[in-house]
Amino acid sequence: MIDHLTLRVRDFEASKAFYLKALAPLGYELLMEFEPPGVGKFCGLGVKPKPDLWITAEGAAHPARPGQHLAFAAKSRAQVDAFHEAALAAGARDDGQPGPRADYHPHYYGAFVVDLNGIHLEACSHHAE
Repeated sequence: MIDHLTLRVRDFEASKAFYLKALAPLGYELLMEFEPPGVGKFCGLGVKPKPDLWITAEGAAHPARPGQHLAFAAKSRAQVDAFHEAALAAGARDDGQPGPRADYHPHYYGAFVVDLNGIHLEACSHHAE
């Protein structure tokens, strides 16, 4: 199982604001924020009690990497719709309207966006409604 993952971003503050807005419909919130000496700012987002998504600014040794794909689990199709709407309102680019993806499996329902850093994001539900 994946415990957490870290995204390196070009603009820390803009990306933090984006992810807080885009992932709010899925229950994500800011749970931790700190700045280790010589490393830079980090913020941890997730559903209480523990962050599972970390955001930090890119650096020379660790540049932001566009083109990656990250899918978030939604509890319902309505959450998928709300994620898509919130992400677009926060500045994402549409990469696939909410809807069924029967070629994945009969109950798959997803929505796709591209964030401020070129990272492909998805929210998906595996429920029939």
